Amino acid sequence: MANTEELKLEINKAIDNSTLGRTLGTFCKTYPQKRINSYDNLDFKEIQEKNKEVKAYAAKHVDEMIEKFTQNCEKRGGHVFVAKSQKEAMEWIRKLVKEKDIKSIVKSKSMASEELGFNHILSDDGVDVQETDLGEFIIALRKDSPVHMVMPALHLNKEQVADLFTDYTKEKNEPIIAEEVKTSRKVMRDKFIKADMGLSGANVAVAETGTVFTMTNEGNGRMVGTLPKTHLYVFGIEKFVNSISDARWIFKALPRNGTAQKMTTYLSMYTGACEVVSDKENDTKEKKDFYCVIIDDPGRREILADENYSEIFNCIRCGACLDVCPAFALVGGHVFGSNVYTGGIGTLLTNFLVSEQRAKEIQGICLQCGRCNEVCGGGLDISGMIMKLREEDVEKNPDAVKKFALDAVTDRKLFHSLLRIASVAQDAFTKGQPMIRHLPMFLSGVTKGKSLPAIAKVPFRDIFPTIEQKVENPKGTIALFAGCLLDFVYVDTARAVIADLNSIGYKVEFPMGQACCGCPASNMGDVENAKKEAEINIEAMDAEKYDYVVTACPSCTHQLRSYENFFDDKDPMKERAQEIGRKTFDFCKLFYDLGGLTDQGDDKEIKVTYHDSCHLKRTLGIYQEPRELLAHTKGVELVEMADSDQCCGFGGSYSVLYPEISSKILENKVNNANETKADVLAIDCPGCMMQIRGGFDAHGVDMKVKHTAEIIAEKRGLI
Repeated sequence: MANTEELKLEINKAIDNSTLGRTLGTFCKTYPQKRINSYDNLDFKEIQEKNKEVKAYAAKHVDEMIEKFTQNCEKRGGHVFVAKSQKEAMEWIRKLVKEKDIKSIVKSKSMASEELGFNHILSDDGVDVQETDLGEFIIALRKDSPVHMVMPALHLNKEQVADLFTDYTKEKNEPIIAEEVKTSRKVMRDKFIKADMGLSGANVAVAETGTVFTMTNEGNGRMVGTLPKTHLYVFGIEKFVNSISDARWIFKALPRNGTAQKMTTYLSMYTGACEVVSDKENDTKEKKDFYCVIIDDPGRREILADENYSEIFNCIRCGACLDVCPAFALVGGHVFGSNVYTGGIGTLLTNFLVSEQRAKEIQGICLQCGRCNEVCGGGLDISGMIMKLREEDVEKNPDAVKKFALDAVTDRKLFHSLLRIASVAQDAFTKGQPMIRHLPMFLSGVTKGKSLPAIAKVPFRDIFPTIEQKVENPKGTIALFAGCLLDFVYVDTARAVIADLNSIGYKVEFPMGQACCGCPASNMGDVENAKKEAEINIEAMDAEKYDYVVTACPSCTHQLRSYENFFDDKDPMKERAQEIGRKTFDFCKLFYDLGGLTDQGDDKEIKVTYHDSCHLKRTLGIYQEPRELLAHTKGVELVEMADSDQCCGFGGSYSVLYPEISSKILENKVNNANETKADVLAIDCPGCMMQIRGGFDAHGVDMKVKHTAEIIAEKRGLI
């Protein structure tokens, strides 16, 4: 199990680091739009699909790729060694260095060599190993590991770098970036000229030609590959593509995703051995030795063999998943990562290639917001694979406290009884107010940066039988799945959903046997309890009886649609799970599709801004419908907030387990909403409502937070 206390210390230290927060925060805030701009006149989805295609082909034919690459590289005078373990790779390199009497090595960033402990091991052997990428050089001076896979020193400012260079050169360095670049160039020039070996990492390896590619923005990569008499490439089997034509798709995506550039400054390709000028005065040339070490270790083979994770091989190492991750923007790769790989994809690579233990510790930092999947150059389901890691960890190492809590939620009668008791007991904390602003002792973190809503005195399930639905000649009947929050907290939202659907001719029923959708269990990796919830709700909702099942929570919608995944094809529950999945829709989508988009409203002017919940936009693909419903409601002026689709930090149990991160993400959302000067923030997720409404209360923001269904019902005079 993860050492929670140590990880908490790491998180708090990172959040308290103002320089880290400023540098990462600024970059991650400006990156998304710059990335979008770089794809001007290009279809990113097409590029993403092509990368998936070419990388998946290479992965399925990896042994053929190794054989073809080896033949074609050696045909052109190169030497190839296929290492079956990281240790074997390093031992072979050490032997080569000794045989060639290598005294100094210059490197252009290679993540694979970091897996091997290249710098440390060869330095202990007495070899001078020099990182020549500016970022890696800075990190090496700090005796640190990269904070980011593409931009390793992203977390440092120019003042810190100036101090490092002053200590290293013994000359005063001013905190001026251009001058710092000159210093590094001056240091490197002599290193390049005297180096016996250059080591490069590959962005792509082409099997049909035996060619390796390196993409860089600094001239050092080309110097490493051309000046020393021996050139060594180290890369893993995941870097293969079949042809040069296949490689072009990676070249289209990697610079745009990595640094929001249309292309990198240098695109270098090396195919076999060549000559090098050993004496420029006399134009003397010698044969240049060219070696490739291909890492084909058990970790990589394990990835390939497991259908749950094999698409990791589609990764093009662009780092975009880090740049859009709200958690990474706060804590960086030293916390959300290992000493080699960082962020979402870094968690997965760490699990197989670096340390399973570290991967277990950091996988919980993932919010499951899904932004990484949107921008991934290789089309990976990064968040889904992290969730799979979580499920496997829970199965192998169950947490007794979390298990007890989820068992209680799964027991519908017990859970509902506890909520009813809490609605009475909460008076000591609400003090007559609709919000709980402080909780005692070990629960204090739950109200960090936000307040909590009070539990409804009367749950919706008790109110429903009293609701009069005047629907003449109903077009159909819809079952309402309320979920925990509509049933026990936001009963007014549930009323509004019914009134809205009644207004377009549909009768609504509320199956009383329904329970929690199971999303909390799923998010925490507890498949057993999630499946139990699925069975309870499939029986209770009896979807076969209804035209549709509606929820006002996209997380519930997604969970109900996922029920079929809990049952194998022979299980009779499979068909019923598929039935409820087919009929389940989120309120806005269903209301929009069934005719709810009309120009109605009271014409009383209110300014409304909108927050996109992660599940609604990224999982269900619903973005435009709620906006159109609001914009067509007379009296509503719809204004967009900055980063409307940025996660609010709720993430279900995430806000309880990681309140330090959650509260900081929430603070950004509160500030963005407040800048719109709107009267109301519209939301289609009760969890986001709870999080942001609590943030407004804690930060003193005078803005109402309402579900879209409520705004429509109020403006149309339905409630």
